[in-house]
Amino acid sequence: MSKLVLAEKPSCAKSIAAVLGASKKKDGFFEGGGYLVSWCYGHLLGLADAEAYDEKYKKWNIVDLPIIPQTWKYTPNLSSKKQLNNIRELFNRADVDGIICATDAGREGELIFRLVYNYCKSKKSTQRLWISSMEDSAIKKGFAELKNGREYDSLYAAAMCRQNADWLWGINNSRLYTKLYDVSLSVGRVQTPTLAMLVARNIEIKAFAKSAFYTPELDCGEFTASGEKNDNRETTETLRAACDGKSATVKSIERVEKAVLPPKLYDLLTLQREANRLYGFTAQQTQDCMQSLYEKKLATYPRTDSRYLTDDTAAILPELLRSLPFVDTSKISVNIPQLINAKEEHEHHALLPTLTAGTIDLASLPNAERSLLQMLCVRVAAAVGDKHIFAETTVKLDCEGNIFTAKGKTIVSEGFKEIEKSRKTDKTETDKSLPEIKEGQIFATVAATVKEGFTSSPKAYTDDTLLSAMETAGASEFDNAVTTRGIGTAATRSGIIEALIAKDYAKRDKRSIIPTEKGMNLITILPEELKSPKLTADWENKLNLVERGEMQEAEFMSGIVGMTQKIISNNRAPNPAFITLFPAKKRDSIGACPRCNKDVTENEKGFCCIDRSCGFAMWKANKFFTSKKKKLTADIAAELLKSGSVKLSGLHSENTGKSYDAIIGIDDSKSGFVNFKILEFINKGGRK
Repeated sequence: MSKLVLAEKPSCAKSIAAVLGASKKKDGFFEGGGYLVSWCYGHLLGLADAEAYDEKYKKWNIVDLPIIPQTWKYTPNLSSKKQLNNIRELFNRADVDGIICATDAGREGELIFRLVYNYCKSKKSTQRLWISSMEDSAIKKGFAELKNGREYDSLYAAAMCRQNADWLWGINNSRLYTKLYDVSLSVGRVQTPTLAMLVARNIEIKAFAKSAFYTPELDCGEFTASGEKNDNRETTETLRAACDGKSATVKSIERVEKAVLPPKLYDLLTLQREANRLYGFTAQQTQDCMQSLYEKKLATYPRTDSRYLTDDTAAILPELLRSLPFVDTSKISVNIPQLINAKEEHEHHALLPTLTAGTIDLASLPNAERSLLQMLCVRVAAAVGDKHIFAETTVKLDCEGNIFTAKGKTIVSEGFKEIEKSRKTDKTETDKSLPEIKEGQIFATVAATVKEGFTSSPKAYTDDTLLSAMETAGASEFDNAVTTRGIGTAATRSGIIEALIAKDYAKRDKRSIIPTEKGMNLITILPEELKSPKLTADWENKLNLVERGEMQEAEFMSGIVGMTQKIISNNRAPNPAFITLFPAKKRDSIGACPRCNKDVTENEKGFCCIDRSCGFAMWKANKFFTSKKKKLTADIAAELLKSGSVKLSGLHSENTGKSYDAIIGIDDSKSGFVNFKILEFINKGGRK
């Protein structure tokens, strides 16, 4: 008899198979050592479109809203249907007497597995592999400590609630506002409050009017002292004239020693923010690179919101510190207890490099992955280090009855900051020490000047600052007992930002993220309840209750259905004042529909026949293209319509990680939407 192990991705399955001795490569799985090890490609099944529940939903009508499925339906992703069929055959093999869930250890990983398990109609017992590293040692330990799969029923319930609620919210509100204003609009539980923050900041920036302020200064030779700034230039000039060329007397000297504690370890959010500041990486780039490092066994599970370690994880730190690349840890202090917080409850511990990271050729890593791995290594070494201690001296001087202040800073002990010098930093600290000064000392002739400055406008959001704002959005609206605030989760925030950009609601301007006109118009027409960060934070708190078994799935979904019904009933007509925000736009044809020969035009989501009853549509987010890291552009779509095929280069292989060229064609069953298929592979020399 054999155990079937189902991993989330091929790379993870390969690592697990190697540890278990499943060395025989078969079609869609590995076999050996009493195990069959197969894999998903992320989500193999997705919620069905609205028309799967009733044909009338193919046409969008406000009178049909809200759409509330009584039983949820799922459809296989066409591009990975073969692998889904492979898995179903494995589930039903007579020699398989148990199934091990080895998808990512989190809410979405549990959902990926359970949907496949249910689709296969399996009744076989399940166990759960819960690990935070793909290292061989972690996999071995995880298999030695397998959990009963039923222990994660509440985690699955929370994942189902999240998925179903987002479907209800997005489908109904997107259809409602699309029909109200006759333009394709997308409304989401998480993306819309995030867009609202971008719009609010943009309004603040445009409304800002800078004003000048003036600061009197004394040049005392080896240092400069400053008086109080004010917004009246004439008053400041009068003070300058009174002090210029006069003497200044030291009235007091205060020296205070201060300490800066070592930094906490990274969670995904703080790593994304710092990588954006240091290297300009977007949040999604950082998350993708960390996922790659995880699959390469060089970093622990990336989608964590903890900045601490557990006692058992901390036990490996001495060995880990000895093996760290990038930093010399032979002379640092090792204060491990400061990394442990027993009161913290998280699915995963803080981000760490692995022991394997100290054994590889670092030059073989892509630059971005190498930079992030260096950040992890430096952070671990700094986090166990000593305090950074400095002395701050404040000197107050009197000149003609006016008080001026000078400050200096002297480093007493570098502590953990000595370690941080080994990587690029966004802070350049200098030792701004003052010369030797005594109380009562007189500076006989000082030069007085006026320094002009201006108030600063609010800054446009960057990935760094937007992630921070998303984390804390609406926090003041909750009491201290609420553990989850803000918009999104560690695993979803980067995707939210990228979705807004992909849908043309926001755009990047160098490192800034700003709303587009379309994004600003969308926020203008929406009611407050669809824009408030309190809504999504409230949902996330309730999802946590479901995950802990403290709230039933039915209770959560009942609340979502009620809110959806209320919004639909309260917004049955457009606001006349906003109609002109979305003028009708003539869409140019990119080709003839292969089904009915009518025009195919481009919209936000894809390329569709103008005859809705025809149903021909090529979606931009089709998994065939996204899995190959290729965009379905208007030029590609036009060539497919014209010739039936198109030659594409640089297609990404999920199995090998390499790129290839191929001729792609339309795969149209003449019912519903279309998919795509590879007609021929092309080698590097150009021959078929």
